[in-house]
Amino acid sequence: MERIDTTVSPRYAQIPTFMRLPHDPEPRGKDVVVIGAPYDGGTSYRPGARFGPRAIRDESGLIHGVGIDRGPGTFDLIDCVDAGDIDLTPFNMHIAMATAQERLSGLLSDNAAFLMLGGDHSLTLAALRAVAALHGPVAVLHLDAHSDTNPAFYGGEYHHGTPFRHAIEEKLVDPRRMAQIGIRGHNPRPDSLDYARGHGVRIITCDEFCSLGPERTGELVRGLVGEAPVYVSVDIDVMDPAFAPGTGTPAPGGLTSREVLALLRGIGELRPVGFDVMEVSPLYDHGGITSVLATEIGAELLYQYARAHSRDSYDSRDSRERTPS
Repeated sequence: MERIDTTVSPRYAQIPTFMRLPHDPEPRGKDVVVIGAPYDGGTSYRPGARFGPRAIRDESGLIHGVGIDRGPGTFDLIDCVDAGDIDLTPFNMHIAMATAQERLSGLLSDNAAFLMLGGDHSLTLAALRAVAALHGPVAVLHLDAHSDTNPAFYGGEYHHGTPFRHAIEEKLVDPRRMAQIGIRGHNPRPDSLDYARGHGVRIITCDEFCSLGPERTGELVRGLVGEAPVYVSVDIDVMDPAFAPGTGTPAPGGLTSREVLALLRGIGELRPVGFDVMEVSPLYDHGGITSVLATEIGAELLYQYARAHSRDSYDSRDSRERTPS
């Protein structure tokens, strides 16, 4: 199976997979598998993220796998497919969480990594459970307006404000190698930030990020993460609503799309083992701009995985060449 050739078929034609990748519901031996998580049962405010994966795929035909001044295209470097969506019940959070974990664990048993398209942020916990079962506690780069380390409330153990608290409690992540970037506004609960900081999480507020800039922030992240396997989670509301209005809990005063994409370019210097782009709610979007941005972020994550993968291959080859026989 091959990607749909844009020189043959217009970008608005054919069945929409992510970036026109081949559809393979049971992939094996792939570098990265794109998987949708159409679920919003953990949403606390505006619903609609269950429609996020479909909207992102619809807009992703616009994006090519070759970037400006970047040499080889992403899909010349790594083998990727779109596996479709996880079949998630909208009626029971615990069943949905278990279903997502089982599906993602299955993907990791036969493939190197996944890019999950959401869907609300609650399912990042399922992703981290699957990743940690393979890699042990991982480092985390988390871009978000909110820390998502809230305690349970409204009688709900799991929701989109709790995934990283559970991940810390379950020792799925190493909080000392965890950076949360873009936190801001009046919504974050003080006790959630106290919890995160108390466990060693490095919180970089939006104001601090704006003072540091993407390059210095990236240097800080690289120093924090080191050579540990890292999971990258992007909540689309890390962006200012001017750039990403289509989300459930928008927070004014956020990062620009340019700043986020510039920051993500440093991931190729890390050891990424999984990604997600969450909280796209197309019901509140305008002209598809949030979905287009989510696509661009997903494309950047795939390219940075390709960079890291190619670097690892080069380093291994270089090491063998320098080893005396």
